[in-house]
Amino acid sequence: MDKRPARTSGFDLEERTAKFGENVIAYVRNVLVTPVTEPVIRQLVNLATSVGANYCEADDAGSKKEFYYRISLCKRESRETKHWLRMMAQAVPEKKEQARRLWQEARELNLIFAAIYRSGKSK
Repeated sequence: MDKRPARTSGFDLEERTAKFGENVIAYVRNVLVTPVTEPVIRQLVNLATSVGANYCEADDAGSKKEFYYRISLCKRESRETKHWLRMMAQAVPEKKEQARRLWQEARELNLIFAAIYRSGKSK
């Protein structure tokens, strides 16, 4: 018997998180690398792409415990991605609107992962 929660049909979180990582990569490719932006870019790409990677790991988890641990990582990484997007908006004000759209997606992903995580902790 599968111990993981059933997926919601019509909502592909794996695709959504992958697309988010791709969009962040596309965004930073248009940012001039300077001593200020370079560490922000590195952190941002690492975190934004890790959200999807950890969701894939959660999706293939062998137990509920592992599933919720990976979801907790997704939750934390999506929250931290919001922070780095805020820093990027400050470092590159002319690209602030694009950062804001990505921040909104990171926020929505964070809320989704928080809800999934809470649902497992309430059982």
